[in-house]
Amino acid sequence: MKKDIHPNNYRLVIFHDNSTGSRFLIGSTVVTSETDKWEDGTEYPVFRVDVSSASHPFYTGQEKVMDTAGRVERFKARAAKARK
Repeated sequence: MKKDIHPNNYRLVIFHDNSTGSRFLIGSTVVTSETDKWEDGTEYPVFRVDVSSASHPFYTGQEKVMDTAGRVERFKARAAKARK
């Protein structure tokens, strides 16, 4: 890796996929306040994500509804109200 091209806060971070529980240790500059131990016993910052390559339908080959904001329920409620 070239020297002096990364920001000062570039370090290893655990990315935790909330939907599958998968974890990845990747270099990043993301700001986090949570920490956890990795498989080697070293403690790293943790950043939680809703979708990663472990849960995205493109990579898994499985269709899955990812609705973290309740959009589907709100759409169904509006559609039912419009039918009345």
